[in-house]
Amino acid sequence: REGLRVLGLAQAQVQDEKAEPYSDLTFVGLVALRDPPREDVKKAIERCRAAGIRVVMVTGDQPVTATAIAQAVGIADGEDAKALPGESLKPHDALDEDERETLLKTRVFARVSPQQKLHLIDLHQRTCAVVAMTGDGVNDAPALKKADIGIAMGQRGTEVAREAAAMVLRDDAFATIVAALRGLSAFV
Repeated sequence: REGLRVLGLAQAQVQDEKAEPYSDLTFVGLVALRDPPREDVKKAIERCRAAGIRVVMVTGDQPVTATAIAQAVGIADGEDAKALPGESLKPHDALDEDERETLLKTRVFARVSPQQKLHLIDLHQRTCAVVAMTGDGVNDAPALKKADIGIAMGQRGTEVAREAAAMVLRDDAFATIVAALRGLSAFV
């Protein structure tokens, strides 16, 4: 709920280095890591909203983590911030009208697979929306390619993601995308 990344730790003592590494583990505890959003993200999202650009967060994180991050950066608040699980992202022809409307209004998606990202991009493109997608991993490459504008992270992004994208951010900053939009007359 606080947007922390949580890792479970376990240990095992073995006599033989060829022993199965993941058996007979003893749970040691949990470690919570804070990976706060960059300071400039919230303002950049506000500028997008003022320009009529809808920002949707699609992540592999757990729903409660995604919700906390979305609230922290201003993507959504209140009920709008509740993350919808990726299992809701079916192919366009498998959705009824209510499901389509719900997905199009949702601002936060969690536990999303690469295939589900493609379904979401397709859904938005079918409404004639121009879809920009950011990503950094090999698993993001198909969605980066399918989006109208694929934007890869240049620092922490994989080579596969960078090759699939139309644009590569040298500084991995969302605010850089917003800065690139300044030339648009509607952008404030």
